Amino acid sequence: MFFDRARIYVKGGDGGNGIVAFRRERHVAKGGPSGGNGGRGGHVVASVNPGMNTLQHLRRRAHYRAQRGGRGGNTEKRGAEGDDLIVGVPPGTLIRDADTGELLADLVQDGQSACVARGGRGGKGNAAFRNSRHQAPRLAENGEPGEERWVELELKLVAEVGIIGVPNAGKSTLISRISAARPEIADYPFTTTVPNLGVVELEHRQRVFVDIPGLIEGAHEGTGLGIEFLRHVERTRLLVHLLDGSAADPLAEQQAIETELQLYSEALMRKPRLLVLNKMDLPTARDHAAALTRHYRELNVPFFTISAVTGENLQALVYEVDRQLQALPPEPEPEALDMPEIAPAVESRAFQVRSLEAGVWRVESAELERVVRMTNWDYFDSAMRFQHILDSWGVKDELQRQGIEEGDTVVIAGHELIWGYDNAF
Repeated sequence: MFFDRARIYVKGGDGGNGIVAFRRERHVAKGGPSGGNGGRGGHVVASVNPGMNTLQHLRRRAHYRAQRGGRGGNTEKRGAEGDDLIVGVPPGTLIRDADTGELLADLVQDGQSACVARGGRGGKGNAAFRNSRHQAPRLAENGEPGEERWVELELKLVAEVGIIGVPNAGKSTLISRISAARPEIADYPFTTTVPNLGVVELEHRQRVFVDIPGLIEGAHEGTGLGIEFLRHVERTRLLVHLLDGSAADPLAEQQAIETELQLYSEALMRKPRLLVLNKMDLPTARDHAAALTRHYRELNVPFFTISAVTGENLQALVYEVDRQLQALPPEPEPEALDMPEIAPAVESRAFQVRSLEAGVWRVESAELERVVRMTNWDYFDSAMRFQHILDSWGVKDELQRQGIEEGDTVVIAGHELIWGYDNAF
């Protein structure tokens, strides 16, 4: 089955914890702190796999977690970095944040990749906190939690030429004759229920065609199969509009489909196209051919007549498609996507204090929540460091301004502190 949409959960690996350690070697006098930093967690990376053309594999597995970073070691040894988790996607995949709709990546070409969930940085060991005033710190950080989110993936097939038209116009027959594609073909509408890709070999060049399931009036609103697959022609560079030569009025059908394209996307209407009358092996098609030739010649629109069944004029059509593709300006190279280097987040001291109920206060701040999660509460010095951060950021002053009293509870990222007691604020 063809799947062109998927929704998955991704989580970067947590950073490894830093440790508290001191040198205890026989011939080293006054051995100082030697606790090493933890390693960063692995990233979750979406990477183009040119052998894929569907998102089906992402329907079978919905959760992707990268490896956690290693714990710091003695003698200031840094923990091992967590392995990145590579998630293969087909060319033409768009990735969005499921909650915000933000576009995270548009992966088109082989070799492109993007980080969709960053690994957390490793926590610092006590060696990193040594300074001239504090020679023997007994504190260490936990690793930073990895980024996590739900993402939505949408596939827009990457092909140079899109074959469009009404149901049963002969699109599948055409792509089967000019390429090695073998779509289902039958004499009834909507035989094609999924897009079919075909590669045409022409003078040492390859041209990729996509056969889009038949469009009908109202396709842009979801009528028939249209809205499910119209997006697959958005990336094409040239459209081949196949007219059904057995229809009573091929021109009216062509105009109806053009209207659907315009209502769906103005960008589709601006794409160059070839109009092709199919089924010239039938008398009705030959009856239409002369009038349509005159009509499109007056409009200066490229027009061909073919028979996909007998092969009439197919070679000329393929060469014309190739000629028009070569005449188009080159596509811009996709922007390089740099893999992020994980470093401490840019400090943002914005916070908000809210009274939840009598005697209970909540401090909300994305940066403070990160600090809370990285604080190792097993060490007294770590707790005191956190108290100093709250004081220097102005959290203490703001709580006092709002009327906090001794014994009240302050909640930060799920961690509760008591106001006014020893070791609290």
